[in-house]
Amino acid sequence: MFAADAFLPNLFDSPLPTRAQDGLTLTLSVLIESLPFVALGVVLSIAVQVWVPAHVIEKVLPKRAWPRRMVLAALGMLIPVCECGNVPFARGLMMRGLTPGDTLAFLVAAPIVNPIVIVTTHQAFGMDGGILLMRILGGYGIALLIGWVFSLHPEPDVLLTERFRIACDDAQDAHGSKFRRSLAQFVVELRAVMPALIVGSAVAGAVQVLIPRSALVAIGSDPVLSIVAMMLLAVTVAICSNVDSFFALSFASTFTTGSIVAFLLTGPIVDVKMIALMRTTFTAKTIAVLVAIVLMAAFTIGAVANLVV
Repeated sequence: MFAADAFLPNLFDSPLPTRAQDGLTLTLSVLIESLPFVALGVVLSIAVQVWVPAHVIEKVLPKRAWPRRMVLAALGMLIPVCECGNVPFARGLMMRGLTPGDTLAFLVAAPIVNPIVIVTTHQAFGMDGGILLMRILGGYGIALLIGWVFSLHPEPDVLLTERFRIACDDAQDAHGSKFRRSLAQFVVELRAVMPALIVGSAVAGAVQVLIPRSALVAIGSDPVLSIVAMMLLAVTVAICSNVDSFFALSFASTFTTGSIVAFLLTGPIVDVKMIALMRTTFTAKTIAVLVAIVLMAAFTIGAVANLVV
């Protein structure tokens, strides 16, 4: 913000202290909004890792690749956790032996198809314009696409960070009572996720005060630029997927339907906070490929929506 004031002094209407306070407020709001879901995700992760026998997971999931990924992507409908809590839960699934490709199918779909998101999206938009249906089907389709793409990798372990691979080995070798293992795993997960969550929240807060909102609204009526603008907004504002529909609703009168759909598909998967959280588990190259697929798929769905609606 100091650099922006020094080189572009006329870019912002409000003074630097006001924008600094806004950035801090936005950072704290994203962090506080995310914390309960992160805690719930960690608890669910521990339940999977420690308390649920491995044979139960193997018995429930189909053996064939495509049906297994379809079930995992639909699993989000049963788990009322936004994207922040899904990362620790996904880590728990991989520690129990699921492949990165299968786990990514769940991780991408769950923030969009979970019950709270479906309810809040319906409350915001109802069934008008097909936004709810396009969000659910689009998110589910993107999840299956990503799961399939990463399942083709000949060395799945290369998709994961070395630190997470070590954590998986440690979890399999853990001994002691289930309560001791649960406590130890709770500390491990919080130490892995919380720094990333804080950094991601700070970046989200800073970006929101550095990008003039008026610049985005000015291009809201263009069928192509509106999609790009709303996708950029989705990546930067980092709003929890459980409530992002109401934020998007405020743009519905000025932006195209396709751009709203693209916003609702992009934000829950690849906003700056989610990227920071995924970096605790997946390599930078893996995340780059995932982000590229999501952005291209969301743009395509948004463009089709603009043509048919």
